[in-house]
Amino acid sequence: MEIRHLQLGSCPDSWGVWFANDPRQTPWARFLDEMVASGYAWLELGPYGYLPTDPAQLADELATRGLSVAGGTVAGAGGPHKDFDSVLAAARDVAALTSAVGGQNVVFVPVPGYRDDITNAYLEPAELDADAWRALCRNSNTMGQVLLEEYGVHMRFHPHADYQVETQSQTERFLADTDPRYVSLCLDTGHLAYRKADVPGLIRKYPERVGYVHIKQMDPALAERAVKEDLAFGKAVAQGASVEPPAGEPDIPAVLDALSELDAELFVVVEQDMYPVEFDVPLPIAQRTRTYLNSVGLHSRPAAPQPRPSTGESI
Repeated sequence: MEIRHLQLGSCPDSWGVWFANDPRQTPWARFLDEMVASGYAWLELGPYGYLPTDPAQLADELATRGLSVAGGTVAGAGGPHKDFDSVLAAARDVAALTSAVGGQNVVFVPVPGYRDDITNAYLEPAELDADAWRALCRNSNTMGQVLLEEYGVHMRFHPHADYQVETQSQTERFLADTDPRYVSLCLDTGHLAYRKADVPGLIRKYPERVGYVHIKQMDPALAERAVKEDLAFGKAVAQGASVEPPAGEPDIPAVLDALSELDAELFVVVEQDMYPVEFDVPLPIAQRTRTYLNSVGLHSRPAAPQPRPSTGESI
């Protein structure tokens, strides 16, 4: 049975893209072509600068492939609890581009966090002190308000492994301390499961705060190993922690049961972390993933045709 109020999409991360420029990443035109070949009609834009940032060029590239924008992505700017001017500037760039090409969501991914994915080093404490937590919440509210009032897009905050909002308790505290008018979740099922959250439970407890979904699964054995060996999230991903559904956790049908109860139109975007990856690997995974998600009720339906603008001439 199709869950009509959930719209399936995918994103560059499922092609191994974490950065604006990296020769180990799938070239952007190939990514867009393979999105279409995988059967997806909606995409998240990924790191700012990976896809063209000229709105007209990006709109043309998407239109020729029949693709539409679910949202933009702010990643690499760091968390809102520090260097907020630069964080907000990065968010403005993404919001402007996203709005220009028809998207209404901006996913804020607070990376880099407290670990270095390459060196495994701790960059800052894994828990914010009281002042930093207040700054996180205050600045998240400010950013959400700016993006909504100035660009008409909704800020979706993404709890993330190795950032100070990663566990269920931290996520619940963040929701309690932020303004629901301006801040809602990009509920990433994989990152939350990686830190042993009850994902369906979170959806049911905070139905009005789930504004967007990243759907992914994690290998629980590798998640356990990452804890035991004190591995940064990037190290765990390089070992294959993010897995193709339905091979991992959380249970996708259980998550969809909870999402099906929500009274809201939502994008559910596939995001399988696999950086770095050989270029020929992502396409068949994306095709199998889309086929599986179709089988449990998620579909990627093309956007409704937009009316042609009136010329003001009478016939």
